[in-house]
Amino acid sequence: MNSTETIPQPPAWDDALLRDPHGAPDKRGRVQRMFAAIAPSYDLNNRLHSLGVDQVWRRKAVKLARVRPGDVIVDVACGTGDLTLKFEAARQRLGDEGRVVGIDFTFEMLPPARRKALRAAGALDTAGTVAFAVGDAQALPLPDACADIVSIAFGIRNVANIATALAEFRRVLRPGGRLIILEFSLPTNPILRGLYNFYFRKILPCTATLISGDKTGAYKYLPESVNTFIGRDQMLSMMKSAGFETAEQHAMTFGVCICYRGVVAGFPAV
Repeated sequence: MNSTETIPQPPAWDDALLRDPHGAPDKRGRVQRMFAAIAPSYDLNNRLHSLGVDQVWRRKAVKLARVRPGDVIVDVACGTGDLTLKFEAARQRLGDEGRVVGIDFTFEMLPPARRKALRAAGALDTAGTVAFAVGDAQALPLPDACADIVSIAFGIRNVANIATALAEFRRVLRPGGRLIILEFSLPTNPILRGLYNFYFRKILPCTATLISGDKTGAYKYLPESVNTFIGRDQMLSMMKSAGFETAEQHAMTFGVCICYRGVVAGFPAV
């Protein structure tokens, strides 16, 4: 073999691992490699395969966060910055105070996020206050009680230890802080669930892989990681166990997406 040739890497996810992707002992590294590979086509696949509804879900998440003037907002697993920038737009509408920070443990996701932030700042005719940093949801590079809102969109399913991540979110939130979790789910109606899974497992992996040229198995991982993820009641229970005074769920698009909302004690009644 020529010394300049690279040895092909095995896929991050094979059929054996996909039977229980959340049980993989090296899940963190596999997820990171997967997202690094699909970062260039991430936005295109999101828009195409959700028909743009993913942006509707993010707007609903921002609304449920109840952004207030001066809020410090941390968007974990921010990816290419879609939810981060929706929070920034909401913050800008309320004034110049506060700050928005996007954190992701896959570096390759952050350059597209920064480019979008610069374009958004230009459109708003403001320098903006969005910052992006590399960091892990299970060990956030932030001090205690520094944020008013912590969000994570379609990322909690990808962490190695959900309880550890939820404890971190609680740690960095101030009294009255809000946690917003957007995550895929499955419709409760069996007919709709069957139709959805046909699209999710048979069509999306083929078209998304074709568009992205992905060789990691990312779009096989996506439907299987949703189908094997914890249930809605378990998520609410884990949020309560992590120290959130209240935990609630809001189903969207027939239950395809759930927005979980947790509140730290001290949140004023509104």
